[in-house]
Amino acid sequence: MTYDATLGRSKYIHPDVFSTPETQMGFHPDAGASFYLSRLPGYLGEYLALTGEKLNGVEMIACRLATHYSMTEKLPLIEERLGKLITDDPSIIESSLQQYGDLVYPDSGGVLHKIETIDKCFSHDTVEEIINALENEASSSYDRWPAEALKRLKEASPLSLKVTLRSIQEGRFQPLDQCLAREYLMSLVGITKQVSGDFCEGVRARWLDQDFAPKWDPPSLEEVTKDMVDCYFTRLDELEPELELPTALREPYM
Repeated sequence: MTYDATLGRSKYIHPDVFSTPETQMGFHPDAGASFYLSRLPGYLGEYLALTGEKLNGVEMIACRLATHYSMTEKLPLIEERLGKLITDDPSIIESSLQQYGDLVYPDSGGVLHKIETIDKCFSHDTVEEIINALENEASSSYDRWPAEALKRLKEASPLSLKVTLRSIQEGRFQPLDQCLAREYLMSLVGITKQVSGDFCEGVRARWLDQDFAPKWDPPSLEEVTKDMVDCYFTRLDELEPELELPTALREPYM
């Protein structure tokens, strides 16, 4: 309900759910996702971005997607406290939030307890290698998790999977402003159908007709070419304005 911890601010969580389901809709995680997901422990960011798996509020705290956790009944008190502040000094906001935080621990069956397996499977350079690693894990494990992850990947847009993986990989070595600018251009490619109409098809299948049977183009990973993926990381037109961020206009602390 406040600011994102991964972007240098506090983020207060009451029992809630976080997910990045964009690959299931023929798109890519945006709004700085390639910055903050790539900075999660190990290769958890790749896992969340590609599968769209959900994290609950407690798991968000554990993986540093959030800084504070509170039960729902405390929200009016938090809102009242923050509403009375006349500063944006992070240390003052932090001390105010700490007054209402609850101590929580991740469930023993949660995804964070699978981090070693996630790293083993999602540390690869390509989507094909990730799927192969998950298939090997599924064949040698009694855990349902690898098979469930595979199912999510196979339901997603093949093009979106490759674009998203590259976005997270590049984001790991870029500052936030570069990630935002790149994601903006990637979004333009997606919504203008420069390469594929997967975004419109994903919206149709999930939100309009709700048949959950998208017809992806291309329909398989093998048919997604390097040139297709490269288009998402190349400026469309010299006349197309780049994203300009007002970083120099930020007001100082009061």
